[in-house]
Amino acid sequence: MHTTSRVNILVVDDEPSLTELLSMVMRQESWDVRSAHNGSAAIRAARGFRPDAVVLDVMLPNMDGIRLLPRLRAVLPGVPILFLTALDSLQDRLVGLRAGADDYVTKPFRLEEVVLRLRGLLRRSRAAQARAEAGLVVGDLTLDQETHRVRRAGKDIRLTPTEFELLRFLMHNPGRVLSKAQILDRVWAYDFGGQSNVVELYISYLRRKIDAQREPMIHTVRGVGYTIRPAL
Repeated sequence: MHTTSRVNILVVDDEPSLTELLSMVMRQESWDVRSAHNGSAAIRAARGFRPDAVVLDVMLPNMDGIRLLPRLRAVLPGVPILFLTALDSLQDRLVGLRAGADDYVTKPFRLEEVVLRLRGLLRRSRAAQARAEAGLVVGDLTLDQETHRVRRAGKDIRLTPTEFELLRFLMHNPGRVLSKAQILDRVWAYDFGGQSNVVELYISYLRRKIDAQREPMIHTVRGVGYTIRPAL
């Protein structure tokens, strides 16, 4: 993210009318907006424009958003990505989140909702980057809030911005059981459409990355919430 107060947003969508509407409402936020209508143009814009957040349509010509997302991640590590999708089933939405998106909005949507989601993503991204406190340590797991480096037993673990913020919240409260409501309020900073299962989803992502083939650190307290503690 830029050190200046200016916010850059990249909108990747092949519908010019929608792109223009999104750009207009974002410029009202004093954000600088660039648009791209296909995958190759999006990669070029990502390299040259260096956005602070990306709005990415799932349905794109030649290369859909699911395949484009990891290429954007390679160019823009740590930059939050918001999916726009016309696919409204839970499975379709989970596919987008599993691909690495930090949030999603289903079409049709209100422009104000997109701005709200972006504000939340930018707030979390900025907060994680701006914190200058010492790194967090729980057992053999370390998290550096300035460099966003996460390691367990000396091995690097790559996390998306939302996964990082969730882990940071858990590590700030080692041994404390955090409810889904607390996690939603702290990590997502708004009511996620009443879908608290997004917490379960991201906890499962963290477990696959943090606890894979190791003694578990992330635990479920049935009916209460989640906690992290050093491995036995």
